[in-house]
Amino acid sequence: MLRALALLAVVIALPGAGRAQDDTVQAATRAAEQLDRAITLLDAAEEAPDRVAALTETTRAFESGLAAMREGLRQVSAREAVLSRDLQAREGEIARLLGTLQVMGGAGSPVVFLHPAGPVGTARSAMIVADVSRGLDERAASLRAKLDEVRVLRELQESAAARLSEGLRGVQQARTDLSKAVAERTDLPRKFTEDPIKTALLIASTETLSAFASGLTDIGDDERAVDLPTVRDRKGDIPLPVLGRVLRGFKEADAAGITRPGMVLATRPRAIVTSPTAATIRYRGPLLNLGNVMILEPEPGILFVFAGLDVVYGGSGDILPAGAPVGLMGGRDPDLGAVLSVADASEDSGSGRSETLYVEVRQDNVPEDPAAWFRGMKD
Repeated sequence: MLRALALLAVVIALPGAGRAQDDTVQAATRAAEQLDRAITLLDAAEEAPDRVAALTETTRAFESGLAAMREGLRQVSAREAVLSRDLQAREGEIARLLGTLQVMGGAGSPVVFLHPAGPVGTARSAMIVADVSRGLDERAASLRAKLDEVRVLRELQESAAARLSEGLRGVQQARTDLSKAVAERTDLPRKFTEDPIKTALLIASTETLSAFASGLTDIGDDERAVDLPTVRDRKGDIPLPVLGRVLRGFKEADAAGITRPGMVLATRPRAIVTSPTAATIRYRGPLLNLGNVMILEPEPGILFVFAGLDVVYGGSGDILPAGAPVGLMGGRDPDLGAVLSVADASEDSGSGRSETLYVEVRQDNVPEDPAAWFRGMKD
């Protein structure tokens, strides 16, 4: 009996799960708070003096909140699965633990622990029993903590569906309102007036982006000087135009072995694309084999090229403030079931990022590595 209790005392001590539970629950809670903030911004955007700016911030807030909610739900699902597997694997141990507790609880008298060797043996027996009792208490507390964590995590999973559904409706409404606000916008200053005939001739006569970029200054009339903040001294600290992840780097070959002097970002469907800095729209529309293209000029000699958009906002010659919307990515918003399914997958796998934005930076019409220009990409 005493030997069995001594062995049990060795196996019952396991680390608690409190820290893991706290981290997972906090991540899910922060994600819910982000979505709540986006919903508040959407309500306030109607009365904002600059509805385009307010709705752009709202749309980006919804995108960030939904991404955080997916990641939080992924962590919740992963943690709940780990706990469930652990509890299932320890069913036999739990049964033995309960059996031991019943034996000890039903003894009714310390006489059962008297040792034939006399008082010294009895004292040693009592010490082992005390150690086992403490271990049993700790093991029982650990099991209670894990069972409680499973309950909390399952409640979070159940509530996440409603929160995600509300977030999806919110971001769709924000995009619709944003498109309407952009269409009604009439207060943007202009650097030049585009000549559509010159633009058509330039498109027809060029076969490369480099050739097209070199002729951009010839397609406008009445061009005037504009004093925009320089971006050269901000190189390496300019925000990315879209929430996404690098799929291919500068001059990195794709599956077909084709290389381009830019980088490709994987984004979620309908993601909003914004101007990283104050800039002039030099061109917007379909170009070559790049799909819809937006070419921004933050200052003379520098161009930001974004290709692969589905919707583009504004017109050539418009001067945009930093963070202004320039378009939306393609694809369709997933339904709730697809979002929940994606949340079960690893975020590193790129699940749900089905659209791609090509980003090129040109200085004096020479392509440069975008990673050297945009924030957080040098490493």
